[in-house]
Amino acid sequence: MYKNFMNLLDNTRKGPSHHYFVLKRNIILIMLSITIIPLATMIVISHFQYRTHLKSQTTAPLLSMAHKAAHSFELFMEQRLSTIRFISTAYSFEELSKEQRIREILIFLKKEFSGFVDLGLINSKGDLISYAGPYSLLGKNYSSQTFFQETQIKNKYISNVFLGYRKFPHIVMAVQRFTDDGQTWILRATLDTEFFDVLISSMGFDTQSDVFLINGDGIFQTDSLRYGRTLEKCPLKIPHDKFKSNIIESVYENNRDIIIASAGVSVADYILVIVQPQSVALQSWHALKTELLFVFAVSLVIIVFAILWMTKMLVKRVRESDRKRKNALIELQHTQKLSSIGRLAAGIAHEINNPLAIINEKAGLMKDLVELSTDLSNKQKFEKLTESIVKSVGRCKKITHRLLGFSKRIDIKIETININEIIHEVLGFLERDAIYRRIDLRLHLLDSLESILSDYGLIQQALLNLLTNAFAAVEDGGIITIVSENNEDAGVLIRISDNGCGIPENIIKSIFDPFFSTKKERGTGLGLSITYGIVRKLGGQIIVESVEGEGTVFTVTLPAKSDSNMEVNA
Repeated sequence: MYKNFMNLLDNTRKGPSHHYFVLKRNIILIMLSITIIPLATMIVISHFQYRTHLKSQTTAPLLSMAHKAAHSFELFMEQRLSTIRFISTAYSFEELSKEQRIREILIFLKKEFSGFVDLGLINSKGDLISYAGPYSLLGKNYSSQTFFQETQIKNKYISNVFLGYRKFPHIVMAVQRFTDDGQTWILRATLDTEFFDVLISSMGFDTQSDVFLINGDGIFQTDSLRYGRTLEKCPLKIPHDKFKSNIIESVYENNRDIIIASAGVSVADYILVIVQPQSVALQSWHALKTELLFVFAVSLVIIVFAILWMTKMLVKRVRESDRKRKNALIELQHTQKLSSIGRLAAGIAHEINNPLAIINEKAGLMKDLVELSTDLSNKQKFEKLTESIVKSVGRCKKITHRLLGFSKRIDIKIETININEIIHEVLGFLERDAIYRRIDLRLHLLDSLESILSDYGLIQQALLNLLTNAFAAVEDGGIITIVSENNEDAGVLIRISDNGCGIPENIIKSIFDPFFSTKKERGTGLGLSITYGIVRKLGGQIIVESVEGEGTVFTVTLPAKSDSNMEVNA
């Protein structure tokens, strides 16, 4: 109970503006949630799905390139190995033992095939029988070397890159030949590894891709652009599977994300490796991601702007609706109050009418008695007094009749009317106030004003309302001018002007609205509204012209004949 009371007190202190602030905040949060969350979810899902799909589409060609490049190396080495095998088959041991013959063969190989450095014939004991090349190797024994032993087992051999006696990177290829008489010998060739670099560059890889060869131990067989030189240890973790292609993602120094594609070279202990930065491999993905983020940011700005604008307009309309509802309640209170006043006025008028009727009867009797008396000394004076009583009673009856008009709808009574007479009668009601406030009433009434057929009481009420407003607008000693003249289109024209405070331009369009008043607590805002209704119902028009600080002019035009079937709430 205490908590609820404190919350109510806190909200009261914060005022109505806090209520609209909370409403605006809640609407913004809800609308942002139901728009941004689905959009962000869609962006995230699209991000991961497209990235996964694009990665598979990007890595597949990279893996295919590695496989094709490895296959090119296989073909290159198989070609050189087949050439050596053909020479061993085409020439006998005796022919190859001749220095001149083997030198001619080496010259031919260098001319037709790139990469050959030297050529040598080795017997079954490992002795170098003949040699053609730039070094003095004749007579050297290779029986203890790996290539000799492996060639005797596999009949062929391709070595890893090494320096050896020559002090430059090279590889050795060797084939074993069996003769019909059971003799065996080995033809051995040395190849320069520069053709590896030539072969890699001819494959047309982009400058961002690093392509190189390693052996099964991870030793570089060619130079790498970023990770090491020939015969150095490769720092990357690469699967050593010469019969299978692989692709992995890795992180190198400086948190650089890379993609590694590898493929084994089956004819030798080589693995071809392609290393590509993910920024290059997924370049299209990064471009799309940037576009997605841009679209999301633009959409977010548009959504937020639209939500803020819509919320502002909605809260503004709610505030305006609340204001109108509050005014409507106030108007309803005014209406109920006026209804109560009308019922009270009707009751008072009814009660007054009874004694007025008695006074009227008694005054009439007194008048008759005075007229019949012959010896009354002040007979003429008494006749005037009784006549004055009868007129006063009649005037009171008219006032009570108007009071009764506030509580019920009365039919329009069409009769011949002289507007000048109504003006004089209305001024009679205001004469005392005009004298007290020293208001200068200037009448410019046309003597030859045409009579019209209309309702006497309604016109009287309308003119009374207009003059009452004029009296309220002027200060003491002000000027009010009343003009009556014939209307060119048949009927009459009445113009009531004052030199009062005038009406501001921003509210002049609202002065005929019900309950609109500039008099604060001193007015109900119904006078001009009722007057406008009366004039329109009688078939006339009312126009207002005003200059703030200079005065106001009301012009009423009434037709020569009003419709007798109309009803007005007088």
